[in-house]
Amino acid sequence: MSAEYRFEGKIDGSVTLDPKKWVEVHADYLFKYAIVRINDQDLAKDLVQETFLAGLKGLAGFSGKSSERTWLTAILKYKIIDIYRKESSGLANIKAISNVEAIEDEYFESADGHWKNEYTPKPFGKVQDPLQDKEFNRVLQSCMNKLPALWASVFVMKHMDEEKTEVILAELRLSSANFWVIIHRTKLSLRACLQKNWL
Repeated sequence: MSAEYRFEGKIDGSVTLDPKKWVEVHADYLFKYAIVRINDQDLAKDLVQETFLAGLKGLAGFSGKSSERTWLTAILKYKIIDIYRKESSGLANIKAISNVEAIEDEYFESADGHWKNEYTPKPFGKVQDPLQDKEFNRVLQSCMNKLPALWASVFVMKHMDEEKTEVILAELRLSSANFWVIIHRTKLSLRACLQKNWL
């Protein structure tokens, strides 16, 4: 093993990196992070391994301003975005859908984009039972799997990773019009699927 891969110690005197323990300390966390976003176990495992390799190659560039886990998660996040880009290639240049205004007028308030009262999804309530929470997550994941790859990517980045719209537009090479069409269509699809399979 080269010296590059045996790095241990502090960078800028603040954070200790110990690549020998990455698998033991971070693999489960990173796998859970990946699987929620891509729902493919083999690909999630591969991405975690690629994250560790990228981390090893990038040790010298680590600034020490974040924790080891935060740094590794950021590497993984960008690898997932690359997957989103590949999955959505050829879809990113879709034309704005002609009936967008009709969809928006029917379901959403024009002033703020929120649901109209008659179409507001039924409240799920607070889930107290961990088994019920697991069941809801399973149903949500199943509904997300039915979405086109680009829609799922946009939804995850916007609502799970809480990325800013500008970042999503840049990363997935979308126009603003396409982004909002996708968001609205995704909301409608997930709403219908959850109401059918969960409520």
